[in-house]
Amino acid sequence: MVPADLLSRARAGDGEAFRELAESHRRELQVHCYRMLGSLADAEDAVQETMLAAWQGIGGFTEERASLRTWLYKIATNRCLNARRAASRRPAREWDMSQFQPPVPTPRDEAAWLQPFPDAFLEGAVDQPGPEARYEQSEAISLAFVAALQLLPPRQVAVVILRDVLGFHAAEVAGMLDVTVSSVNSALKRARASLQRRQQAAGHQPPPTAGSPAEEAIVALFARAWESADLDALVALLTDDVFFAMPPEPFGYEGREAVAGYWARQFAAGRRFDLVPTRANGQPAFGAYLRAPAGTRHAAGFYVLTLVGDQIRAMTRFEATVLPWFGLPQSLPPR
Repeated sequence: MVPADLLSRARAGDGEAFRELAESHRRELQVHCYRMLGSLADAEDAVQETMLAAWQGIGGFTEERASLRTWLYKIATNRCLNARRAASRRPAREWDMSQFQPPVPTPRDEAAWLQPFPDAFLEGAVDQPGPEARYEQSEAISLAFVAALQLLPPRQVAVVILRDVLGFHAAEVAGMLDVTVSSVNSALKRARASLQRRQQAAGHQPPPTAGSPAEEAIVALFARAWESADLDALVALLTDDVFFAMPPEPFGYEGREAVAGYWARQFAAGRRFDLVPTRANGQPAFGAYLRAPAGTRHAAGFYVLTLVGDQIRAMTRFEATVLPWFGLPQSLPPR
């Protein structure tokens, strides 16, 4: 329950009262919109639209129908559904794979707009999930899970997040989406089946606990090998079916041999990098800076590691434009 006097003031047009009510939910709504859209930039836009729509509609809000949090989630979810349905979000560019030198990259059915999410934004962002939640919060923000969500139809995405991640009851979700409970249950069944097929195809043991000695050991080995361009040490850390992805390009390098070949070509060209550690999507991540013979080291990309057991299952390279979200600079001083 929200304080009655605060709600009355907000409904009467008091902007400060509205901000006090709504701003406490901003971070968790940002996480929700990111899960639905796979893009931090799009999520921020959706949250802004949600807050504006809530301010415009607060005069008609009553807790007799739903809690303020549920009402805000309804607005945010429907803003995200509109964005998901927009054809402009899905680039139609065709790639000629023959232009690439061996090893030739593998086409990938993942969203080209996928972006990483800073762990710092997760602090205080998520309320305790409802009793019907099925996913651990760490799993529900992982890059693989968010990428898998982008392949589902819009309504299935909304239903599986609201039900299995946030733990809302079926009747609550039906009210948010203005559909029947049976429609919610049907969409949820299809979404669960799709996600389960992808999980079974991966067929790996879970990652080490975030911040654990096991995780730290793998990350340290990777960073040391990458900075020293030690290809053998890097390859030893990879699973057989490792995938190196490069959003927004809809392709990457699949399998240990292909990834090793791609890295070998990079290292043979004399490219050397320094890494600055951070975290994204609950996973180890690095800002990468290209060394120069002398002078400033400039940002060259952002890497997120997906770990399984004591190996690297995937590595996703994002463009350097995401670095400011992680408090990382666009350049480093000379060594």
